[in-house]
Amino acid sequence: MSIWECCELLSQYIDESDPDLDEPQIQHLLQSAEAIRRDYPDGDWLHLTALIHDLGKVLLHPSFGEQPQWSVVGDTFPLGCAFDESIVHHRVFEDNPDFQNPKFNTKLGVYSENCGLDKVPMSWGHDEYMYLVAQGNNTTLPPAALFIIRFHSFYYEEMLKWLHVFNKYDLYTKSKVLITVEEVKPYYLSLIDKVLHYFQV
Repeated sequence: MSIWECCELLSQYIDESDPDLDEPQIQHLLQSAEAIRRDYPDGDWLHLTALIHDLGKVLLHPSFGEQPQWSVVGDTFPLGCAFDESIVHHRVFEDNPDFQNPKFNTKLGVYSENCGLDKVPMSWGHDEYMYLVAQGNNTTLPPAALFIIRFHSFYYEEMLKWLHVFNKYDLYTKSKVLITVEEVKPYYLSLIDKVLHYFQV
């Protein structure tokens, strides 16, 4: 399906893990994208990143496996090391065999200091799915966009510049003031055509 068709498909879903928004996900996508567009008018790649960052939530739809919300939305976290106590529902990890495995239950686990996030497998969810879709479509989005898509639900202390910028729009633009979809659709369709013309979800 096309990017825009995927956006429209998300009009059927409300993210149950999000305490800040009880509107369909298409509104979250557009609210994020429109807010970042106002503040960064020349950053079309950033507008588009905001529009597509949560498209991985199509995994909730029957055509994409109808995965349960708990396996698609919410925080993401690195695998192969101790589960941080800041992860939502941290105590459920006590039932995970890795929780007691000495190889995995230290701060660094199987990693070395400063190995780089590109070496760290992340938990499955909408972020990882969309990141893999973008890679699989040979996107021309810049590396910062892929970083944002993959890590926007991973909250760690030393976020990089664009993740800092993006999270403000992902987390704090949710509103009861709805975006008129048909009003902004031409802009995003032109942006999709310009940057993601071969990209399909």
